[in-house]
Amino acid sequence: MLRKMIVGGLMVVALAGLPGSGEARVDVSINLTAAPALQVVPGTPVQYAPAVPNNYFLYGGRYYVFTDGTWFVAPRYNGPWAVVAPAYVPRPILSVPVRYYHVPPGHWKNWKREAAPRWDKTYGRDWKDDHRHHG
Repeated sequence: MLRKMIVGGLMVVALAGLPGSGEARVDVSINLTAAPALQVVPGTPVQYAPAVPNNYFLYGGRYYVFTDGTWFVAPRYNGPWAVVAPAYVPRPILSVPVRYYHVPPGHWKNWKREAAPRWDKTYGRDWKDDHRHHG
């Protein structure tokens, strides 16, 4: 509960607008002792880590993790991690099919595994317009 409150508070900071970045620093419990083996998500420029028990992706030289409804980004495989506002998550990351998420949120259970998540259900209708300008 405390973690969700902290993450939620940091998300508000990120959404409030750190100049041009959409990020706020935070500690994420991803403890990798070595860079994980990555595989390309077919049909995308995104890579994922099949052996990492998180929703862990690499795109454009940056690492992304999606956990508890929040996106995190890092310049290296093991951090430092920062919360990133949904509008700043690159579209190729958001286009990764549900089947490549090791820990999908429960409400994704009946979604098509070969299709991208329905982000507008999570972030609201205005998200599509916001993301068009930043993604």
